[in-house]
Amino acid sequence: MIPEEEAVTTVCGKLCPLVSFEFEPVGRWFEAHHRRAHTHHSQSHHSVDSSSSESSEEEEEEDQFDEENESLLLRLNPKEWKKQDHYAVLGLSKLRHRASDDQIKRAYKQKVLTHHPDKRKAKGKSVKEGEDDYFTCITRAYEVLGNKQKRRSFDSVDPEFDDSVPSTSQVTKDNFFTLFQPAFERNARWSTKKRVPKIGDENTPFDEVNNFYSFWYEFDSWREFSYLDEEEKEKGENRDERRWIEKQNKAARQKLKKEEVVRLRQLVDNAYTCDPRILKFKEEEKERRNAAKKAKQDAARQRVEEEERRKQEILDEERRKKEKEEEEAKAQAAILKKEKDALKKQLKKERKSMRTFIKEFEYFASTEEERVNMLQEMDRVAELLSLTSLQSLNEQLGKGDKETGKEAFLSKIQEVNDEIEKEKKLHLEMTQQKSGGDNSSVKKSWSEAETQTLIKGVNLFPAGTQDRWEVIANFISQHVASSNKNAKDVLSKAKDLQKNDMKLKEEAKKNAYSKFEMSHKAAKSGDMERPSERHETVGEQQVRETGSNQAPWTADEQKLLEQALKSFPASESDRWDKIASVIPSRSKKDCMKRYKELCELVKAKKQAQVAVASKNKKS
Repeated sequence: MIPEEEAVTTVCGKLCPLVSFEFEPVGRWFEAHHRRAHTHHSQSHHSVDSSSSESSEEEEEEDQFDEENESLLLRLNPKEWKKQDHYAVLGLSKLRHRASDDQIKRAYKQKVLTHHPDKRKAKGKSVKEGEDDYFTCITRAYEVLGNKQKRRSFDSVDPEFDDSVPSTSQVTKDNFFTLFQPAFERNARWSTKKRVPKIGDENTPFDEVNNFYSFWYEFDSWREFSYLDEEEKEKGENRDERRWIEKQNKAARQKLKKEEVVRLRQLVDNAYTCDPRILKFKEEEKERRNAAKKAKQDAARQRVEEEERRKQEILDEERRKKEKEEEEAKAQAAILKKEKDALKKQLKKERKSMRTFIKEFEYFASTEEERVNMLQEMDRVAELLSLTSLQSLNEQLGKGDKETGKEAFLSKIQEVNDEIEKEKKLHLEMTQQKSGGDNSSVKKSWSEAETQTLIKGVNLFPAGTQDRWEVIANFISQHVASSNKNAKDVLSKAKDLQKNDMKLKEEAKKNAYSKFEMSHKAAKSGDMERPSERHETVGEQQVRETGSNQAPWTADEQKLLEQALKSFPASESDRWDKIASVIPSRSKKDCMKRYKELCELVKAKKQAQVAVASKNKKS
């Protein structure tokens, strides 16, 4: 039809997009193709005409049948038909489970046409009566293979099936696929799922390999073993007997089913263990994990290093800050020390001037007793007066007037005594307030031996000692037989001594001087050296004259002794001679005696601590 010139073309609709469909080949044409593939025949062997094609197909199928073997049939025992190979009886041993229902029918018809008793009789062959004839086996074979359920049961125990499992010892580097591929293909026939994955080759991707083993580890087999039942349930005479037979058969089937599951699992395990692809994947996975682990460790190490670097920076900053503070503190301490040394030097100068002026005035004394008393007062005033007071006193003494100087000196002595009394009263009031008015501990008198032992105990048991004041009280009671002081008395007396430390020093000096006067004759007033010079040389003089120094050990001498004991070990033969050479004012005998006293003090300290500890434990 030719369109007109004025015709207009219009679009009425749009075509739908192309859709692809997948079709599975079915029918007799696919069946013919399948036969050609198995028989390696080309398309030219088959005519397009259906009749010729069917005849050729039948001929091809007949070629797959077994050759006639009458000797096999004659050897069959009809009574043991269950043990026979039904496929071999019908001549289908080549096809077996692949034989179609039509092939089974045609094979049975051929056997009937040849081996039916009537046919054989017509040929003049001998035929047994009843079920004793071997034709019964042919009939039984068709009854089993012609029924789908019975055929399935027989196929499950197919005598020609190879149940063997390749072992891991048989596997080498190159024969894995040749060993396990046929085994998996044989066992794939038992799968309830039709699409069974293939084992593949060495180039198969990991996902497909993983899918293959996942399928076989979850393999669902339809294989059952009812054909091997020893007795048929229908043979039971009553219901109970039939139930018992069914129970026995079921137990036997379950046992065989378990063995089948174990066999298949063994097949999969052996394959998985020896599969070179799995080994390669595991090695790669291990390398990936090691790389990830190493990266994680490197990151952690970097974090630790960074953290250590930051900490080091902080420590360096703190160290620099501390060094700066220490430098500033040292500078400040140096300034304070310089000022203190200057003050000390000035005090020493003023004290020396005061002693010189008083010596020029003959100590404002007319008798020897007054002279000794004025010396003691002079030493105490020199120790307790401040720099300003000393300068004021020296100005008055420097005027040269003895009476004015004496009056000023006695005034300063009275001022010092008043200050000591004032501090003593104040301390007594504070002690009474703390004890709540109970001044029984203050009222207790302390002998000189108890006071000296208390001072030793305070120095021997420093602050921080467990049950310190109980230990010191026990220490006093051990060394002073008549002492009855408790921890509260010791604490009160220690506080009193601490408040009156200057007075204690004066008393110690007075006692030391009295002992010195008792052991040595006093020199004449005109020949007497200045007090400061006498105290500096008295130790060395006693050592030279008597070989021993009876004066108390000073702190400096104690430090020198401790340092010498560390420097000269007990292994040296002339140890004490070397120690004595370090301390000029002490002899070898004095050093050994002092060492024994220190050992006794340490021993007494331990005993006091043990006694207090045992006392606390009992309480």
